[in-house]
Amino acid sequence: MDAGGRSTRAKYECLLFDMDDTLYPLSSGLNLACRKNIEEFMLRQLHIDDNEVPRMCLELYREYGTTMAGLKALGYEFDNDEFHACVHGKLPYEALKPDLVLRNLLLSMPQRKIIFTNADKAHAAQVLNKMGLEDCFQGVICFETLNPPQDKPLDYVHGIDEKDQVPTQGELIDGTPADDHNHHGCNTSASRSLVLCKPSVEAIEAAIRIANADPKKTIFFDDSTRNIASGKAAGLHTVIVTSKSGFVGSTTLVPGADHALSSIHNIKEALPEIWKGEEGEQLEQVIQSTSVETIVLA
Repeated sequence: MDAGGRSTRAKYECLLFDMDDTLYPLSSGLNLACRKNIEEFMLRQLHIDDNEVPRMCLELYREYGTTMAGLKALGYEFDNDEFHACVHGKLPYEALKPDLVLRNLLLSMPQRKIIFTNADKAHAAQVLNKMGLEDCFQGVICFETLNPPQDKPLDYVHGIDEKDQVPTQGELIDGTPADDHNHHGCNTSASRSLVLCKPSVEAIEAAIRIANADPKKTIFFDDSTRNIASGKAAGLHTVIVTSKSGFVGSTTLVPGADHALSSIHNIKEALPEIWKGEEGEQLEQVIQSTSVETIVLA
């Protein structure tokens, strides 16, 4: 309530942010370097013909959301940690610099802010650290969150002790949410060897439950048109971030997007309601109604 006794309920309570090519532009070069590392892994570790690797890499990404998910779906067996170490361990993280503009924007937002990435926790930690954003988010939903070890349930969140885990909503079946079944590259109760990831609607619905968020009061920021379409199908408010070269990008809406940003830095101009309550009052306190323990990234 404000001084006049009026409600200052927030229109939004949670903000889900994709990380790669959303918090920083594609021009950083990390995307290209990552693709080259994936192709090298396929060639050296999986012994796939070098003439097939580029085509397979692209087709599997398009079909399954990530090349890794596609490789698993095709039956290739490899250690997840080894894959991530090869793909992300040699990335040019020095290309990322502290982003004080984005940091100040994030810290001024009264909502809970959570990273939602297909990447592994070590990569997320590196990116956030290099950008000076490691303390701007209350949680990180990453590869390990949606694809935990066999002895961990799907609601296991990296960095939170078991006694402090964020509870999910709805029943779990064999550690997998009841409706997280039978989708391209997604986990099922019959096989936990496949990968649950964006752009599957099931992965986004699982992230919503893990974050204990109300989709009607949650905004999802992503650079992928497929992820945005799935986010909208899951009931989220959606923002496509289309910056390809620093501060220059398109503001054209794509299917499923409520807003389009040419740069993540333009959030305040495009969505001033983030800083205001439902009646338009300026929010002065951090929303705490559905808080999540802060995740410490190693």
